[in-house]
Amino acid sequence: MGLLQDKLVRYDLPQRVKAKGVYPYFRCIESEQHTEVTMSGRKVLMFGSNSYLGLTNHPKVIEASIEAARKYGTGCAGSRFLNGTLDLHLELEKELAEFVGKADAIIYSTGFQVNLGVVSCLTGREDYVICDELDHASIVEGRRLSFSTALKFKHNDMASLEKELQKCKPESVKLIVVDGVFSMEGDITDLPGIVRLAKQYNASVMVDEAHSLGVLGHQGRGACDHFGLTGDVDLIMGTFSKSLASIGGFIAADETTINYLRHNSRSYMFSASSTPAATAAAKAALQIMKTEPERIQRLWDNTNYALENFRKLGFEIGRTATPIIPLYVRDMEKTFLVTRMLFDEGVFVNPVVPPACSPEDTLIRIALMATHTMEQIDHAIEKLVKCFKALDILK
Repeated sequence: MGLLQDKLVRYDLPQRVKAKGVYPYFRCIESEQHTEVTMSGRKVLMFGSNSYLGLTNHPKVIEASIEAARKYGTGCAGSRFLNGTLDLHLELEKELAEFVGKADAIIYSTGFQVNLGVVSCLTGREDYVICDELDHASIVEGRRLSFSTALKFKHNDMASLEKELQKCKPESVKLIVVDGVFSMEGDITDLPGIVRLAKQYNASVMVDEAHSLGVLGHQGRGACDHFGLTGDVDLIMGTFSKSLASIGGFIAADETTINYLRHNSRSYMFSASSTPAATAAAKAALQIMKTEPERIQRLWDNTNYALENFRKLGFEIGRTATPIIPLYVRDMEKTFLVTRMLFDEGVFVNPVVPPACSPEDTLIRIALMATHTMEQIDHAIEKLVKCFKALDILK
């Protein structure tokens, strides 16, 4: 066994969790992504999906995907930079730019690649990238690849952000990167405070709308639109894998910024193009978002109903104000155990443990969809109360 294997063999956390029968990852789904899924031949209520608008099985989205595969084939066999640009890509980029209120946009193959490729290349050695401590892992990886000085401020703490900005050289570029909605705890970024400080210290702002697109703002345009600050934000990022029912991502900004990214963002230039089927599916989902506002209203009806009940029953749900509802456990072993207990009761939820959170903040993450029924939510809450009380998490 070589030195690498000697090192890696000591990593045995998954094996230890599996030995206890509570390993919660890579659970196999045998049906479409819906409010109810089939797993190991039985029906399970799905409260772990990011399909906020419930569009992954919408007939128009499915048909658009099939038709694109028939017309263009299954893949582009190259990068956008060379032979992989379709008219379909250009059409969706134009629609996305208009939707989020920017001059131009480009599509990446995944949302992770957007943040990786944008954050890593926009600023230089004399510049600064400033992030919220709870930003998504893709932003963290982009920051790590950047040659700029990396600074981090306390979560949604404007006094902490200002301290970091005060460390920066006035003449250097300063890029503040934040999530619109934070994916683990469900709270919304303090964008008005960030924009105020950005103007004061001559900084630029990038907002990751992954979990706010389709959720916040007019027709689901996101957190920037929700606060009326689209014009004050320099870059708006979004993914297709949540409300847009596909796979991929985009960045929207002014024409100068997008031109630079087209010719310098390595995860864009050196990755294969988004498939025709995925692109067409996202395009169809975007159209449904714009023409069926009742879906967003149903999502918020479900969210408000669930939030009210969780608070009334005494669950610790933190600062969430969105369809992402954290139920704090604050014990890693119990977090794995209650996830398994809920699955045995027919309710799929996601555990959140380090490195996605600090050890003292472990939680169960509930994600609501517009297509959940009140009866399904009631049933899930009943099982959550039962399992949390059995482990003495809920008093």
